[in-house]
Amino acid sequence: MTESTILRPTTIKELTDLVGTELGPTEWHTLTQEDINAFAGLTGDHQWIHVNTERAAAGPFGTTIGHGLFTLSLGPAFMEELMAFDGFMHSLNYGYNKVRFPHPRPVGNKVRMRATITAVDPTPDGAAAQITTTQYFEGEGIDKPICVAESIGRFTEHPAEAGA
Repeated sequence: MTESTILRPTTIKELTDLVGTELGPTEWHTLTQEDINAFAGLTGDHQWIHVNTERAAAGPFGTTIGHGLFTLSLGPAFMEELMAFDGFMHSLNYGYNKVRFPHPRPVGNKVRMRATITAVDPTPDGAAAQITTTQYFEGEGIDKPICVAESIGRFTEHPAEAGA
């Protein structure tokens, strides 16, 4: 998506109007072995299927695969390709209800994300809302999704717009 097609909601009402809307896809992003190794270094997850290219070549996938949690961690940056949240006082990643990794992501594969806003639940004071977004990570040339995650965010309007 280009900067001009990024959605820019500024109120909870505008977010509510987007329930059921599919956003995306994002641009394709290529998974490199360097990315995998860097993620392994940050998380301490050095399982051979991710970092040992020789052993992984003889393994079940014929190559190294990216960590599922690495793909999931791309969600916030991918969401910023689809929707800008700068119109809110703040937005926070609140967590995930459900995460699945239906297909491995081989090194060299390109991934992109589509997202559907599935629920917007205002807080009792009406100044903030909990937003549920289902994120679908798809690998180029792969029929199954790489990851499907139900992401939860909290958004707070600027005081002048709250309750408007």
